[in-house]
Amino acid sequence: MRLYTLYKYATVCAGLLTALGVQARTEDKYETWSPRTRDWGVLVRAGFVMGGTTPLPLPQEVRSINRYRPEGGLTFGADAYKMFHRRWGLMAGVHFFMEGMNTGADVKNYHMGITQGVDYLEGNFTGTDVTKTFMVGFTVPVMATFRISPRWNVNLGPYVSFLTYRDFEGSVYNGYLREGDPTGQKVEISHLNPATYDFSANMRSILWGMELGFDWKATRRITAFGSLDWGMNGVFHSHFKTIDFPMYPMYATFGVAYNY
Repeated sequence: MRLYTLYKYATVCAGLLTALGVQARTEDKYETWSPRTRDWGVLVRAGFVMGGTTPLPLPQEVRSINRYRPEGGLTFGADAYKMFHRRWGLMAGVHFFMEGMNTGADVKNYHMGITQGVDYLEGNFTGTDVTKTFMVGFTVPVMATFRISPRWNVNLGPYVSFLTYRDFEGSVYNGYLREGDPTGQKVEISHLNPATYDFSANMRSILWGMELGFDWKATRRITAFGSLDWGMNGVFHSHFKTIDFPMYPMYATFGVAYNY
């Protein structure tokens, strides 16, 4: 019985020593991958942005996406972080961005306001729609950051974007417009004489949403990162009804950062 009791105590002690050893090695790894002993720092970021401005979900009027090309797509910024625990903390920053897209789609009964020559027409268009979106501005994210390992961080929180330049324009062709409603007068629009539109003046100057990101330490100073910005309000003012469904900005960013 004594031998069995001693064996149990020895097993418990061995388990505790092993756990302490693992914890010590983990702490050593955190120190190895941290560029400083303080619990705060600054990440200076540069990256490439790709994504688009889209309705969610795609409406039935959009029958197919024929092409997609990112426009601009650069971002520069800095994030300051404060760790309140070895595992978690807060991060906030300012990011300058240029982002946009160029897409072509086949649509049917797509409500549009277009200009053909000197005439403005509004109604339901069926045919090919080419759209170009471009936005420049600053994003301010405020996120919780969580260290899932010495080299991996996950970040989540809201952001606000302030647009200094905004553009939403395009053209339609290879189809026809029914003026007023789907049974209205039919206006043919060929690829030789496309109609155009420009809704830039109806775009909001302030957007907000949620950002989810990750940081991976390649070295003590160099970090690779990725993030997804998911817009929660549409890019157009609520009183704008020419496009009768909200369009949300959704952009992913990938790049590198230097940890000061």
